[in-house]
Amino acid sequence: MGLSLQDQLLKSGIADKKQANKAKQEKRVKRKKNKGKKLVPEANQVRQEQLVQAQRSQELNRQFNQEKEKREKLAQVKQLIEQNRLDLDKYAEPYYFPVGKKIKKLYVNEDIAKQLSNGQLAIVTLDDLYEIVPAKVARQIADRDPGSLIVLHKPDEKMI
Repeated sequence: MGLSLQDQLLKSGIADKKQANKAKQEKRVKRKKNKGKKLVPEANQVRQEQLVQAQRSQELNRQFNQEKEKREKLAQVKQLIEQNRLDLDKYAEPYYFPVGKKIKKLYVNEDIAKQLSNGQLAIVTLDDLYEIVPAKVARQIADRDPGSLIVLHKPDEKMI
């Protein structure tokens, strides 16, 4: 095996034994001074990485829980609409209502139109379809997903 750099320098005569011993001593002193300090920054760095990882995990868990809660609420809305929707007559008059900047229509009989305008019934949306449900159910739907409620008139509000 090859000689160390120090041995090579001693053999070639570039350095003497006194210089080699002095270099060893300085190296030993430097190692002793840095011994305690070197471990502390590494431990702090590991601790910092663990904290960052824990924060990242908490954020991901929070997002996952929000998504899960949102899916549960949408499932509840879907169930409420499917269980409480009214069957509409095919041969009825159109009932017009606003959706954003557009005007949509549902074909309802005269009785249902009066109940819609009196606030006893409401129009909700489910998968781009419009359904009519009782006002009580519509309020429950609005609590879970306000975007699903399309039309719910207040009892004292008059249609124009």
